[in-house]
Amino acid sequence: MVRRDEVRNGEKTVTMPETPDAGVVFIGRIHSPWTDRLTCPRLGRMDGPICRIEIFEPWVDALKGIDEYERLEVLYWLHQSRRDLILQSPKNDGIARGAFSLRSPVRPNPIGTQNVKLVRIEGPNVFVQSLDCLDGTPLLDLKPDRDLFTPIAPRQTGDDETRNAASGDER
Repeated sequence: MVRRDEVRNGEKTVTMPETPDAGVVFIGRIHSPWTDRLTCPRLGRMDGPICRIEIFEPWVDALKGIDEYERLEVLYWLHQSRRDLILQSPKNDGIARGAFSLRSPVRPNPIGTQNVKLVRIEGPNVFVQSLDCLDGTPLLDLKPDRDLFTPIAPRQTGDDETRNAASGDER
């Protein structure tokens, strides 16, 4: 079972830098049924509970057109996750894996991402299914699901590139 902030056998922590490289703006807040990391699902389900994403002003107008998509990608800040654990032992068996090889919320930049089903929009509130985050989680961004999105802007040269520009290798 997952424990809060424990460092298990085989895991490794690092000292986090004092000065961040970039800043982010929280554009909203996610409201879900989960208030504790130990009861929150690890992966959301498309038939899961309906959650409400509250969009803050002045970002509400950015919702225009989002109702054209049945699925969205939600990016959020996993505000209760530690950031210093770079090797993790998910099974607590002493066998560690790098944070980048896992979908764990414990990572240097605790950004969560989930594809969700759009249920409805009511003013500044977007109702979705399939989230896997705590009530009160800060929202970073909303986007149409990349598999359902076709660029609206005119095509540009890079859209058809099939070679790695740096090495010239075919892809």
